[in-house]
Amino acid sequence: MYAFELHQPKSVSEAVALLADPESRPLAGGQSLIAAMKLRLAAPAALVDLGGIAELRGVRREGDALVIGAGTCHAEIAGSGDVKQSIPALAYLAGEIGDVQVRNLGTIGGSLANNDPAACYPAAALGLNATIRTDRRSIEADAFFTGMYETALQPGEIITAVQFPIPEKAAYIKFVNPASRFALVGVFVARGADGRVRVAVTGCAGCAFRATDLEKALEANFTADAAKAVSIAPDGLSSDLHASAAYRAHLIPVLAGRAVAEALK
Repeated sequence: MYAFELHQPKSVSEAVALLADPESRPLAGGQSLIAAMKLRLAAPAALVDLGGIAELRGVRREGDALVIGAGTCHAEIAGSGDVKQSIPALAYLAGEIGDVQVRNLGTIGGSLANNDPAACYPAAALGLNATIRTDRRSIEADAFFTGMYETALQPGEIITAVQFPIPEKAAYIKFVNPASRFALVGVFVARGADGRVRVAVTGCAGCAFRATDLEKALEANFTADAAKAVSIAPDGLSSDLHASAAYRAHLIPVLAGRAVAEALK
């Protein structure tokens, strides 16, 4: 490591003021940023630790939505009674991230802001039509993820909370990379009270995306067989040492079918 300043603000306003310095970076759980710093892929002059800001943590119901503070760790989301009751698929997703250490340090806001191509939360945000709240505005999930490790966040802007509409049915299934626990392919399926279906995929491209062909098929017939019958083209999907684009394309409808079967239980 190298020398850098560490700031530990106690409020969002204090953190925002510190992040006005373009040489500063926000530190949430640190599961990605610290590793990047060790590899010299990131070299901020100062870190603004968000971990001490109480207003960024917690889970609460707001009408027909579940609101989770950006600083809430994965383990807390996985164990939350409110999450288990309102969106059990989200509690399951959080409980399958990484290992015990990662789940107790990593945060939902940090994961969304980092936007790793194989992260699980972006699929949940897209699949549940979430709204990402920041210190400046509210951003719909469809407009938030813009590319590999890229989001709609502006310099110095921080996520404060994520609002998830409560679906009628939802489930998340991922094919796990056994070494990293990231999703080789992950599929989040959700159906709203209005019958609209959203299907989000992670681990297959530069960032999570919606599978519109699967959405159309499942709106017509919300069954596992309908999902598995959809053919996904490998064009534009990732191909690496773990899996080819064709293999990922094959897995997407298979996992979507399993997610639908889980959602219907």
